[in-house]
Amino acid sequence: MFGNLEKKTGVKMNDVVKLAQSLQGANFKDEKTIRGIVKEVSKMAKRPVSKEKEDKIVNAIIKGNVPKDLGSIEKMMNKKR
Repeated sequence: MFGNLEKKTGVKMNDVVKLAQSLQGANFKDEKTIRGIVKEVSKMAKRPVSKEKEDKIVNAIIKGNVPKDLGSIEKMMNKKR
């Protein structure tokens, strides 16, 4: 599974694990923290995020409008296809 994820995204699992560890205890109500995370993920994935999209992501996270588990994320991703 992780090999497939690396192939599809180009992001190494070691980098994902390091990011996940750095997020433990992060304050997801703090705009500065969230913006830093968005920028880091964008950099890892080599995908630029526009200011508009960054604002939407930050607002969604602060308001709690994000999936809480992997199943919900999968459903959300499948709807967009």
